[in-house]
Amino acid sequence: MSYNYGGGGGAGGYGGGYGGAGAGAGGYGGSHTGGGVPPGYGQGPPPAKPGGGGPGGFGPPPGAPPGADPQLWQWFSSVDLDRSGHISPTELQAALRNGDWSPFDLDTVKLLMSIFDTDRSGTIAFNEFAGLWKYIKDWQNVFRHFDRDNSGTIDGQELATALRQFGYNLSPNLLRLLEQKYDVKASGSTAAPAYPGTRAPPPGISFDRFVRACVVIRQLTEAFRRLDTQGSGWIQINYDTFMETVLQAP
Repeated sequence: MSYNYGGGGGAGGYGGGYGGAGAGAGGYGGSHTGGGVPPGYGQGPPPAKPGGGGPGGFGPPPGAPPGADPQLWQWFSSVDLDRSGHISPTELQAALRNGDWSPFDLDTVKLLMSIFDTDRSGTIAFNEFAGLWKYIKDWQNVFRHFDRDNSGTIDGQELATALRQFGYNLSPNLLRLLEQKYDVKASGSTAAPAYPGTRAPPPGISFDRFVRACVVIRQLTEAFRRLDTQGSGWIQINYDTFMETVLQAP
């Protein structure tokens, strides 16, 4: 099978990835390390009540590790319901919210966990959670930068602008497919309001789906690059290699 990637720019049209020179906004999708709490998108649940036990009747969380951000540790502990010291995908989903307080898409949560679950345990410990939180904080700044109309979502034009600045020159057809896949309304997904009395998300790509779309494009491009050993923008692969590439994709 022969495949060609991209539409213009660079070898075969694929770009250089996040955080490169000229990326702007401090480097998109920056470092995976460090702590800190983003002030908006990716916000965790409200802090536990002072002096009380943890959620679900469990006892108070143990003390924070040395040097840990106290508020971040409190959020981590509030969703670590079994006090195991590790968070599962569903527990992590409960800790992550979009700007409208709707929960993160579970597929996005699993994708993020695959990046930060360094020991491949299927869960994340606090140090992994802290790195993920910093990653989300970086993406929150990127999202706000490209959400030009401050709608709280990314439309097709904003998505195209973002990907171009990341170095990914996708064809109009690929951009349309990407928007249809990750736009809640265009994809046919039914997103209910996050809480009673709140509105459902507006049309467009929500923060969590924007992160997922960009990470998927990066990972697929990297997979193509590994196969495009001559940098021509074309590859010839057999069926097994194609299926391996697809099944390893997020």
